[in-house]
Amino acid sequence: MPITILCVLDVCPVTIGDDVMMGCNVSLMTPIHPLLFEERKHYVNAHGRLTDREYAKPIVIEAGCWIASNVVICGGVTIGSESVIGAGSVVTKDIPRGVFAAGNPCRVIRKITIEDSIYRQKDLLQR
Repeated sequence: MPITILCVLDVCPVTIGDDVMMGCNVSLMTPIHPLLFEERKHYVNAHGRLTDREYAKPIVIEAGCWIASNVVICGGVTIGSESVIGAGSVVTKDIPRGVFAAGNPCRVIRKITIEDSIYRQKDLLQR
């Protein structure tokens, strides 16, 4: 039996709406690290503790979304309600409501319409 893993690195808020589905190995990553090497180096803060300059941006996944397997959602992203994110995508920017988006970086492929109804798909296996 496969192991389903959801990784939420929540340095700040992660909001997940009602009726959201997620596949295996989804990662929700709010932390953001500096790009400049000098800003990534550890330092001793005012309390005498070794630390780094990590900061974060929130993630919002609105109601009715489907996040397929192996998707990474980066901090600062909002995924609009009823959207579908394709397997293996890396979401770095907001995705609007009611679309299918996929890729690395993730981009909108098309709007979801009534033609996408499972009942209109003649090539699907029935059980």
